[in-house]
Amino acid sequence: MSTFASQTWWLLQRKLLESWRAPAWIVVALSTPLLYLALFGPLLNSIVGAPGFPPGSSALDIFVPGVLVIVAFGAGMGAGWTVITELDTGVLERLRVTPASRLALLLGPVLRDVVTFVVPAIVVTIAAQPFGYHPDATGTAVLLVLLSLLTIVVSAWSNALSMLLKDIGSLASIVTGLQLPLTLLSGVLLPLEIGPTWMRVLAHANPLYYAVNAARDLAQGSILTTDTGIAFAVVGALAAMTLTWATRVYRSAVA
Repeated sequence: MSTFASQTWWLLQRKLLESWRAPAWIVVALSTPLLYLALFGPLLNSIVGAPGFPPGSSALDIFVPGVLVIVAFGAGMGAGWTVITELDTGVLERLRVTPASRLALLLGPVLRDVVTFVVPAIVVTIAAQPFGYHPDATGTAVLLVLLSLLTIVVSAWSNALSMLLKDIGSLASIVTGLQLPLTLLSGVLLPLEIGPTWMRVLAHANPLYYAVNAARDLAQGSILTTDTGIAFAVVGALAAMTLTWATRVYRSAVA
C-alpha cells in the first residue's frame, strides 16, 4: 500500500472510530430516513395516478430514491462542524506538523461521510421493501455509486468552507440557507412533474435535481438513460472541482 493510501486509510479509520464513539449521531443518521418513510411516505398514496405522476410506480418507488438523496446530501453537509471543532481544539494544528498528505487529511473525513451515507441507505432500502418499494438490485448498486459521489461533493465543499470561515455561526447560516431551497427544488419528496412550470424550469439550475431524476430511474432498473448520464456528468464534474478546490484550501490552511 502506498504512503498516500495508508495515510488516507488511517485517517478514515480514525474518523470512523470517532463516529462509533458518538452513538447519538449513529441513531440520528439511521432514524431520520426511517421517520421520513414512516411519517411522510403514507401521505403519498393519495397522489398515485395523479396527472404528472410516473405511471406504473408505487408511492415508495418514487419517494425512497428521493430519501436516499436527502441522506447523501445530509451526510456531507455536516462535515464542516467537525472541522471547526478540530480547529478550535487544536487537532488540526497537531496534524499540521505531521508528514501526512494534505489531500489525505481531506479524503479521510470525506470517505467517512461516504460510509455514513452508504450504511443508512442500505438500511432504508431493505426496510422499505416490505411496504411496497421494488428496487432493482443492479440499479441500486449504481445508485449508491452516484450518491456517494454526491456525498463527496457536499462533504468536500463543507470541509473547505469551514476552513475558510472558521466560525460555526457563519457556516450554519450558509448551510441552512442553501439546504432548504436546494432540497425543495430537487423534487426529493414529490416529483416536480406535478408542480408548476416555473418550478420545473428553475430546478434545472439545481445539481440535486439531476441526481433525484437519475436515482428514480436507477432504482427501477433503468440504468442507461439520459437522466442517468446527465447526473453522472454533473455530479462527477462537481466532485472533481470541489475536491480540487478543497485540497488547495487545505494546503494553504494546514501548511
